[in-house]
Amino acid sequence: MPENTANLDKKPHCNVTWQRSLVSPAERTRLLRQEPATIWLTGLSGAGKSTIAFQLEKQLVAAGHPAFVLDGDNIRHGLCRDLGFSPDYRHENIRRIAEVAKLLNDAGLLVIVAFISPFLRDRAMAQEIVGPERFVEAHLSADIGVCEARDPKGLYRKARAGEIPEFTGVTSPYEAPERPAVVVDTGRMTVEASVNAIMDKLAPRLRRSL
Repeated sequence: MPENTANLDKKPHCNVTWQRSLVSPAERTRLLRQEPATIWLTGLSGAGKSTIAFQLEKQLVAAGHPAFVLDGDNIRHGLCRDLGFSPDYRHENIRRIAEVAKLLNDAGLLVIVAFISPFLRDRAMAQEIVGPERFVEAHLSADIGVCEARDPKGLYRKARAGEIPEFTGVTSPYEAPERPAVVVDTGRMTVEASVNAIMDKLAPRLRRSL
C-alpha cells in the first residue's frame, strides 16, 4: 500500500445513499437495556489497555450488557493488516476502527476500543465519527517508566535497540488526552480498581435504560 493516504479520507461517492434501519435507536436501547457507547482506552504500550478492555467486557457481559472489544493488535491481523505505523497509517487505522465502533454502537452494543492512538487529532477524529454523545475517552495514564518496566511483549527493548521504528514513547510521541472522561493510573491501580473506575463512568448509561 502506498504511503500517501490522501485519498483514504474521501467522502462517499455522490451515487452512494445511506439506507436507514427500520429499527430505532430507542427500540435497541429497550431491547438491550443500555445506551450504546464507545469506551476508547488510550495509553502507552504496556499501560494495560488490552487487559483492562477484556476484563471490562467480561464484567459488562456478566451484568447482562452486550459489549465487544476492538483490540489494536487483533485489528491489525485482519481489517488493518495492510497498514504500517507512520503517522498517516496510524490516522487511517484509527479512522477505520472508529467507523467500525460507530456501526457496532448503531447496533446497540457497548464497544471497548483498546488502541494506543497516540495523536490528539486522531482521537478527535474518532470522537467526531462515533459522535460526542457516545464517545467515552479513558486515559490509562501509567508513565513510560512503568510501561517499559513491564514490557510484556518485549517491544520497548526492541525499540531501544532500533529494531522497531516509530515506536510510541521512544521514537514517536504520545500526546496525552487534554480532557478525558476518565483517567485511570494503571501504574498505581489494580486491574480490578481500573475496571471499576470505568464501570462507574458507564453506570448512568446502564441504569437509565433499565
